[in-house]
Amino acid sequence: MPTTSPGFTTRRHFLRNSALAAAAASAPALPLFAQPKPDTLQPSPIRLGVASYSLRNFDRVQVIEDLKTLKISTLNAKDVKDHLPITPPEATRQAVADYTATGIRLTAVGAVNFLKDEDDDIRSKFDYARRAGVSVIVASDPAPATLPRIEKLVRQYDIRFAIHNHGPENKFWPSPLNVLKAVGSMDPRMGCCIDVGHCVRAGTDVVEAIYAAGPRLFNMHMKDLTDFTSKESQVAVGDGIIPVRGIFEALIAIKYPGYVDLEYEIHPDDPMPGMIKSFAYMRGMLVGMGYRG
Repeated sequence: MPTTSPGFTTRRHFLRNSALAAAAASAPALPLFAQPKPDTLQPSPIRLGVASYSLRNFDRVQVIEDLKTLKISTLNAKDVKDHLPITPPEATRQAVADYTATGIRLTAVGAVNFLKDEDDDIRSKFDYARRAGVSVIVASDPAPATLPRIEKLVRQYDIRFAIHNHGPENKFWPSPLNVLKAVGSMDPRMGCCIDVGHCVRAGTDVVEAIYAAGPRLFNMHMKDLTDFTSKESQVAVGDGIIPVRGIFEALIAIKYPGYVDLEYEIHPDDPMPGMIKSFAYMRGMLVGMGYRG
């Protein structure tokens, strides 16, 4: 069980909590006339989570505290800081125990780098996912030539392999469509994680990509941009032009069973105001669609 570090209630944390309160107060809400009555809302088919990379400058204790603030209990955890170490195995297990003790469930690991075409290296990543107790690996940059080797382990471990698209700079996987073309004839547990920001920067319609992926869509990384050609234009979800409602509608239409994980990549030293605003917008959007946010 993690313990709070000394000095947690210092002036720095007081100021930080004050900033979070201000962010929550200023988060967008639906107009009163647009709010359905609570007793008419249906359970949401969209499950919101957090990609731990959003909190990459903070340790596990703070990640847990921040998830409580966000009222999120699911985490796509990455080997960054001490969020979910790959090695040694005991460190992975301790991290899982810390999250479980505080009511947080891991839903995926990643993004995990697959840079070597070697059985031992690839197997170690599947062992990591098994120790974490997850059924999805979000994978970064596996070379196409390694996919048959990976497919064998997908079958052996019964773990889904979600290749993360990384935009026009990436030589293998700029768009989810590149992923789908590569895995289309492979085991159905070979699929994609759609990063909506990188998707639109690659010139791919993100809503169409969701429909194209269908049952091979295993994870979603949510963010927002004000310019579909600029990686640097990221903003809080709802402040940009990513079609959030269209994304939610497409996910509902394909009966997407996974999570929509906020990956907030800006303001790494102070991400919580933007994360709070992003979840407020997404929850408000769901309420406007008739679901409990």
